Amino acid sequence: MQIAPPQHAGLGVALLSAAAFGTSGAFATVLIGSGWSPAAAVTVRLLVAATVLTIPAVIALRGQFGVLARAGRSIASYGVLAIAGAQVCYFNAVARLTVGVALLLEYLGILLVVGWLWLRHGRRPQRLTVAGGGAAMVGLALVLDVTGSHHLDPIGVLWGLGAAVGLAVYFVVSAQADTEVRPIVMAWAGMAVGTVCLVAIGALGVLPIHASTTDVQLLHQRVSWLVPVLGISLVAGVFAYAAGINAARALGAKLASFVGLSEVLFAVLFAWLLLGQLPGLSQVVGGAFLIGGVALVQWDEVRTVEPGMAEPGMVEPGMAEARTVAASEPGGRPLVTAERACG
Repeated sequence: MQIAPPQHAGLGVALLSAAAFGTSGAFATVLIGSGWSPAAAVTVRLLVAATVLTIPAVIALRGQFGVLARAGRSIASYGVLAIAGAQVCYFNAVARLTVGVALLLEYLGILLVVGWLWLRHGRRPQRLTVAGGGAAMVGLALVLDVTGSHHLDPIGVLWGLGAAVGLAVYFVVSAQADTEVRPIVMAWAGMAVGTVCLVAIGALGVLPIHASTTDVQLLHQRVSWLVPVLGISLVAGVFAYAAGINAARALGAKLASFVGLSEVLFAVLFAWLLLGQLPGLSQVVGGAFLIGGVALVQWDEVRTVEPGMAEPGMVEPGMAEARTVAASEPGGRPLVTAERACG
């Protein structure tokens, strides 16, 4: 039985998880710059992470493999759309944009969930959510510099918005997932399905999957290609998910999700240290508006749930862990109570 860390230590664990997830964009950029296709980087990340999680997942199943068949539809949607699809879009975005901009675009998925709940279930957003959405839109305009002379790669922006859709699907699918499937099993099965899907797509020629074994440039040094591969799989994959689970258990899914917003800051920091990417003043201000808007949306979701009541769209407590795990960048917060699943 795994013991959650004390709550005062949970904050540090949550920050470690966010920092680990924040490295994925930098590692992906290094691989893509050395000749890897984005789909290949995602495939290797999922394959290695799924392989490492196989034994813990089988132990967690306790011989009850029938639950995988009963939850087959949720696992398939989760693996294909929420994990593989979201990460492919995000890695294609970082191939054309800076890591910080790509991640900010992906976080718009939170607002897409708000819109989905309004259109599909009639849940009108509250005032703070509207204010947060407005602030996020102002931030997006500043990040993209829509009125300035410098314009971002439009294809990269579209990939970033595709990652936002994947993140939104991640939230929705995770919240509806069968609670019979333990979190670690859901993460492992989703990664395995995502890997098989990407291999099949590559074999059919739908997406290019090619890699390189040449040395890469990292921290102004030439290092083996295995360094970013292990980093994106173990640090930004297995370790990030495991730390995120412990953080959610210690802090609760909602508080852990607030701390998870620091991933954007860590991603920008690692992009600066590892790649030399520095955001402009407009992007810094815009990023502050966008993250502030997302935080308002999350806070509004927290305060509108009465104590003792289940959150709208939220499943049993065990799924809070799955939300944090599942690549986690996109598990399943009622709106956003999980760690990221793409980054």
